[in-house]
Parts: sequence; structure tokens; C-alpha cells
Amino acid sequence: MRQFALTPSKIRNIAVIAHVDHGKTTLVDGFLKQSHTFRDNSSEMSQDLIMDSNDQERERGITITAKVTAVDYQDHRINIIDTPGHADFSGEVERTLNMADGCLLIVDAQEGPMPQTKFVLGKALANELKPIVIINKIDKPGSRIKQVEDELADLFLELAVHEDQLHYPAYYAVGRTGKAWDNVPSNVEAKSDLSVIFNAIITKIPAPNVELDKPFQMLVTALAWDNFKGKYAIGRISRGSIKPADAVMLCKKDGSQIKGKVDGVWKSHGLAKFEVPEGIAGDIVQLTGVADAQIGETIADSVDPEALNTIEIEAPTLKIYLGPNTSPFKGQEGEFTTSRQIGERLRKELEVNIGLRVEEDGIGYLVSGRGELHLSVLIETMRREGFEFEVGRPQVVVKQENGVTVEPVEELIIEVPADNVGAVQMEVGSRRANLKEQFATSKGVTKLVYEIPTRTLLGLRNILTTNTKGTAIMHSLMIGYQPLGSALPQLRNGALIAYETGLTTPYSLQNVETRGTCFVGPAEKVYAGQVIGLNNRRDDMEINVCKAKHLTNMRSSSSDGVVQLTPPTILSLEQCIDFIENDELLEVTPKSLRIRKRQLDPNKRKRQQ
Repeated sequence: MRQFALTPSKIRNIAVIAHVDHGKTTLVDGFLKQSHTFRDNSSEMSQDLIMDSNDQERERGITITAKVTAVDYQDHRINIIDTPGHADFSGEVERTLNMADGCLLIVDAQEGPMPQTKFVLGKALANELKPIVIINKIDKPGSRIKQVEDELADLFLELAVHEDQLHYPAYYAVGRTGKAWDNVPSNVEAKSDLSVIFNAIITKIPAPNVELDKPFQMLVTALAWDNFKGKYAIGRISRGSIKPADAVMLCKKDGSQIKGKVDGVWKSHGLAKFEVPEGIAGDIVQLTGVADAQIGETIADSVDPEALNTIEIEAPTLKIYLGPNTSPFKGQEGEFTTSRQIGERLRKELEVNIGLRVEEDGIGYLVSGRGELHLSVLIETMRREGFEFEVGRPQVVVKQENGVTVEPVEELIIEVPADNVGAVQMEVGSRRANLKEQFATSKGVTKLVYEIPTRTLLGLRNILTTNTKGTAIMHSLMIGYQPLGSALPQLRNGALIAYETGLTTPYSLQNVETRGTCFVGPAEKVYAGQVIGLNNRRDDMEINVCKAKHLTNMRSSSSDGVVQLTPPTILSLEQCIDFIENDELLEVTPKSLRIRKRQLDPNKRKRQQ
């Protein structure tokens, strides 16, 4: 790590923004490696997706939380904010863009601008960030660089706040191999590196426009913890400077003020952080000692405290019930099972997940988020931490406008081979979607653009994956509100329901296979009212899956031969959430996912229908 005299003119703050899977995190890997942030023999030099640090990010192959790192290049400090590309985590983008002065907009050379590209670029231009465009993955066989450039020009024309933003530099890259050019190369195998982008950041992104001689002020944009120093309040210093032991005032969201003292000032470098004697205006720092700080609050000078504007976050679109497990198997597999423990965990999540809302609902809670993936990541995180709970079917968050109830509506883009277009149109059409555009792209792929209510999107991804044999690619982005439509009929077939509690037997599971799709295997514990399969018909059916074959003098256990069973269909967490209807719940434990009826008693269930 090189040390040099730092002034605001030597600082560059950039956000890396793009649609999901267009190569943001891979390009950041290249920045970290080519700026000599790591030793040549360190393990990070051979690692991919260095910034995707938690287990779910690595397993899903997506960025979930925005992360801040920094590299040194030619006596400049470049703070890099790696943002998520999925629309469900757009709250992470909104809260971090205010730390940047410029942005790298990365666009796939084959896919071109996608829904999230439009969202993040709109936010960046509204925040007056200076854009640099990088057309990535130009080595793809289906790359269409010229058309993508035209699509980007149209997008900037639509979103630009003023004319200066229409003039942006564009570069061409293969992020996977760490290469970039200022013109389209004739040979992508030619020797190159990312120096043209580093130089563009230094020469084309403005230095922070700050006031060093004014009282200290910083908006808390992110939080981090460790066992060494406790809570770190992360943000960009808006003005002034800060040193360890300085007295500060924490300006809370409710207008109150709390006196505090900074224990230490830290900065990022690669994956590590190091303590510094002073943080100056324009730089992104991490402060310890201000234990009560929350995202969106201001840490200011103790003598002349002045709060900054809080971060504006768009409203959630989906809500889901999350409460303590009430099934017959409750408390058998989880470490944290009570309503109080679940509530404390959700309140802790609110500190860092600012796109989330939580309100009490009986013994449980209504958790509101930006989409199914946003909510399912939280559920999976809690499950891995040892929590046991139950969740209901996601419901759309409606609101009142001029006395009219309105619901969120989304732009849905589906790319599918031409052979499967009919299956897609039939399924999406049944969900009250309006087809806005349809055109053929490269190599026999058709792109369909719809407007569709958010609530009718629930469960669509899994059905399209099945109907198109996994070939459909689907992206959506919320674009506004429309008057609430009528309720949709149940789009799913009925459930096969366990009749009694016990262990499943191969003999009885044969009966399930003739009636539908089975979700459980032999010798599994089930309880009365648990959903153990999907019926071939529209209505629910109860089946005794614990019945053993009766043995007599004439029939021995081996007389009918070995039972041959089809392996059960095991649903993932997202598939379970998509599957359940309003009269069902999903039981979530560290070891199991079980779908069940809300009312387990069959007689009471029939009376409620």
C-alpha cells in the first residue's frame, strides 16, 4: 500500500452500476488486481468475484449488498462502490450513490441496456454523477456493439437531466480477462489491460467539490461490525476533517442530537481496512465510537452540528407474513423460535437493509421489501442463523392516490427461443399483461416486453422455466402504479395433503405418484395438514401417506417385489414461496422447508371454504 499526501483533488469516488450479470464485480476484480492492491503471491490474485464475500452472494452468483473498496493509482486514491445489479436490491444502489462523483455504467455487448440499467442510470444522472460507459463482454459470439451504442444513446437522451450528460466517453472491455480499449479492437486476444479506464477515471471523473475549512459533516451511508472495534459508521465526508478523539454530534432522523466521540478513523484498501490519523472532506471513511449511528443519519461537528438530507428510498412493493412456527413439529429443528427473538432479528436487519419495512401483525410480523428475491434472501439468511419460523404468501403493497387504490406495475422483459414464444404468451397473457413490444434478436431469440401488475408476477418465473425447458430469461423493473385490478383466479392445481401424522412409507407413496407430483420421499416425518405434493386436478386431495402394507399368512413383505418410486420433487426456497396459496404457509427451519395448510384440521378447513 503506497502512502502519499492526500488532498481532495487526488480523490476520485466512483460507483460501478449495471444490470445483473453484466460484469460489474468481475471488472472490480480487475481494478483490485491491476492496481497492485494485493501481493503477487496472495490468494486473491487467483480468486474471482473477490467483492462478493458472503455465502449467498457466491452461491447465487449475484451481488446483494453494496460494498466500498479503494485502490491507489498514480498518486490518486480511487474509492470504488460496487453496487448490486438486481432490481430487488435497488435500495442498496439508492443509499450509496450519494458517496460518488461519477459512475462506470457497464453494459453487456450482447444484451444491451436492460431494465436495471435504466433504473441505475436514471438515479445516477439525477444525482449529477459524471458517467463513463463501458461496453463489456465484447468477445461474446453474439455481441452487437454498434446497436448497443445506439440503444445507449437513446437511453441517455431519455434520462439525461441536462445536456452535458449526453456527452459521455465510451470504452470497450473483456472484464473476464481484465482488458479494455478506447476503440473497438480488431483482436480481443491482443495484449491489453485496464489502464485506459484507470486514466479515464482520473481525467474525466471530477474530484469531490468540498469545503475543507468548514465544520465536519458526514452522512452515514453504510454500517459494518467486527469484534475488534464494534460498529463502523461508513460515509463520505461532506466537509471539514475528522481525527480520532474528536467530539462529534450525531443528528438522528427524529431531530434529536446525541453527543459522541470518535475512537478511530479507518479507510478501505482492497479487502482490508487500515487506521489513519485523519479523514478529509471528499474521502470515504469508517468511523468507530459512534455506536448509536444509523444509516441516513448525520455525524457532525459538536460545536456547529448541521444535519444533511436523509436518503430517499422508493417504497416496497411486496409484503410477506413472517412469524413463529405453529406446526406440530415446532421447536424441533431451530435454535431461535420465539416471536421476541424473530422481532429482535428483524429490527437488527432494519439497521442495514433500508429497503425493508417491518410492522407487527398478531404474534408475527409483516415484512415489506422490493421483490421476491429481496425477501427470500432475508428468509434464507435467518434460516442459516438458526431461526425457525413460518411465512405466508407474498402480497402486493397497495396505496391510496386521490381516493383510488393503486398497485405497482412492472416492465417485464422476456428473452426466449422462437419455438417457445407461444408458451410464454399464453402464460403471461393469462396474468393480465399488456404486450408492448416484440422483436427478434440474434440467433433465433425473441424479446417480449410487457407491462404487468406486480402481484401477477408471483410464481411466473418457475412456470416459465418449466414451460420453456429452462430457456426463458426474465427481468422486471417497477415503473409506476395503476388502479387495482380484480383478483386473479388460482393459477395452480390443488395440493395433495397428508391425512395423518407419521412416517411416510413406499407402499403409500405409490398412491401419490398416480395422483400428481410428490414432494416427500419414503421414511420422512409428515404431519396431518402438510402439503406433500401437487395434484393433477384443480381441487385439494387428502392422502394417507403413512399407511403400511398389511401382512397376512398369504402375503409376505417380499411377495410383491421391491417398490419402485420416482425421486420426489424438492422445491427450493424461492419455489416454495411461489408455490403457496393464500390458505397455506411455508414452515422454514435450518434443516427443512415444509408447505402446510393454515388450518391443519380437515373438518375446519372444509367449513372455511
